Amino acid sequence: MKSISTLILVLVMFVTISTQSKAQSLLLDSLKISDTIKVKPVKIHSPTKATLFSTAVPGLGQAYNKKYWKIPIVYAGIGTSMYFAITNHNSFKKFKKALIQRTDGDILTIDEFEGVLSSSGIQANMDFHQRNRDLSYIVAGLFYVLNIVDAAVDAHLFDFPKNDNLSFNLQPNLELTSNNQLSKGFRLVINL
Repeated sequence: MKSISTLILVLVMFVTISTQSKAQSLLLDSLKISDTIKVKPVKIHSPTKATLFSTAVPGLGQAYNKKYWKIPIVYAGIGTSMYFAITNHNSFKKFKKALIQRTDGDILTIDEFEGVLSSSGIQANMDFHQRNRDLSYIVAGLFYVLNIVDAAVDAHLFDFPKNDNLSFNLQPNLELTSNNQLSKGFRLVINL
């Protein structure tokens, strides 16, 4: 029984290998147009791949698009926003702790702002740092989303032809209106 299963396995492997080699030779024959022209396979730049890369790791989509100069901008934006979010969160916790100590009703607990700030001053500082912390998180999220959008748009335009002849010109323009008045202005001329 083992010899039959081994024989079937060897036969299946032989058929698979021979089929693959025939398919490869047919593929190579189809790529050759003539002896003098060689067909170079076109590598497609995928916007989906760039989007997924930037979603997984910020800046990786820019690296995939070969726009390496954008990576420090992405990390500076996200990093700065996160720094301010963490700093404001720590200050918020400090003021919250002071407010809890001041309003707990125990005379033996003294907060670090005793004699410096009133309870309403501590509450105002706590609200200020909470608002700035939340705003910093929103800005960091916006930088993250902009990183993804930039990678997707840049990947879509990766194969766009870059032509030096593309130009925009403003030219003076005179026209007659429907009531025979002279209209002066500029006309935008686009040369492709």
